[in-house]
Amino acid sequence: MAQSDNANGSAGDGEERRGPVIRDNRRIDPETGEVRGAAAEEPEEAPEAGADDGADTGADAEEVEGIEIPDTPEQVVSEAINADERVVELTNDIKRVQAEYSNYRKRVERDRVAVREVATAQVLGELLPILDDIGRARDHDELTGGFKAVGEALEGAVAKLGLERFAEQGDDFDPNVHEALTLVPVPGISVQTVVEVFQPGYRMGERILRPARVVVGDPVEGSEESGSAEAPAGDAEDSGGRAEE
Repeated sequence: MAQSDNANGSAGDGEERRGPVIRDNRRIDPETGEVRGAAAEEPEEAPEAGADDGADTGADAEEVEGIEIPDTPEQVVSEAINADERVVELTNDIKRVQAEYSNYRKRVERDRVAVREVATAQVLGELLPILDDIGRARDHDELTGGFKAVGEALEGAVAKLGLERFAEQGDDFDPNVHEALTLVPVPGISVQTVVEVFQPGYRMGERILRPARVVVGDPVEGSEESGSAEAPAGDAEDSGGRAEE
């Protein structure tokens, strides 16, 4: 900002000034638009090489600090052994987890199969009375026409699901699959045998859905011995007859 002084005033050094004195204290030159005086700051001096090296060395020291660097070959070998042991331990952990997962999958699959078998067995068990009616109709020659086609289709469908009919006349009696309604003596047999089937049995695989209801023939004691004793007597008569001739 311009300032004016009295021309009659005296200067600080005692010299007499004449006329007004105008000083332009504006920082920006109105003609050039540049900063007057010390406008452009001098660039900072680059740090010396020695100072940079010291700073980098300190930073490296801070980064390395806290990390144990082996100094001897023995330490290097020990670190390598420890690393190998750690790898073996982690590998065993992975194998153990994989085995547990495999066992889990097998157990889930086994449970799924068991549930499916139980559900199928329940459905087939509800169909057994219908199969009995179809069997009785076949025995009395009443399975004809459309009823025959439906019956055969039903029997084929349950057979695909694994249903199997068992118990026939002449089979050996098995208390695990046969239900004995009565026991009758029968000559000429050596073991208990099914002589009549009142109701057939059904099974699905190893699962017995219904045991067969049968009449069991029991062997008669001494029947085989008496038959064998009569044979020599007949041979004696034949020989006597030939002798008389």
